[in-house]
Amino acid sequence: MLTRNEVEKARARAAEMLERAGIVLTPEERANIEVADFGLGELEKTGLELVVYVNTDRYCAKELVLFPGQTCPEHRHPPVDGEPGKMETFRCRKGRVWLYTEGDPTPQPKARVPAGSEPYYTVFHEIELAPGQQYTLPPNTRHWFQAGEEGAIVSEFSSTSRDESDVFTDQRIQRIPEVADG
Repeated sequence: MLTRNEVEKARARAAEMLERAGIVLTPEERANIEVADFGLGELEKTGLELVVYVNTDRYCAKELVLFPGQTCPEHRHPPVDGEPGKMETFRCRKGRVWLYTEGDPTPQPKARVPAGSEPYYTVFHEIELAPGQQYTLPPNTRHWFQAGEEGAIVSEFSSTSRDESDVFTDQRIQRIPEVADG
């Protein structure tokens, strides 16, 4: 669980990365940057910072900020309420990101699974995204991603996002962050 102080530091760091990339946030967007540590308490290794621009019953647009080497853990977006699950396109804006998905495993993957979480990563088909490159994932596809050594900013365009419905391979994960005083 993160403390309020840790959340504020991570928000400021993410906002600074976005600013350096030329991505302007409103004061409200900056104040509402979501800091997700997935309940593991290892934000620097396993975590994600998100700015949600819009999320309606038809579409969603977000910025995903990853600190250097930070990993968003393996998950999928299952069917919900008769819908097929979230389809999402990742477009790298800054840095480098390695996206892993179902398919033939890459023999020498560039990313490193966070130590202690190896059993929870099962897909290793690598897609490397540099600025200006993008990739679209079909609904209900297992995937995870990790930033390179300078961190990364990824724009996500998708169908409706229902983060609380995501299914993580690691049963320890809590998708909705909990924040403690301090």
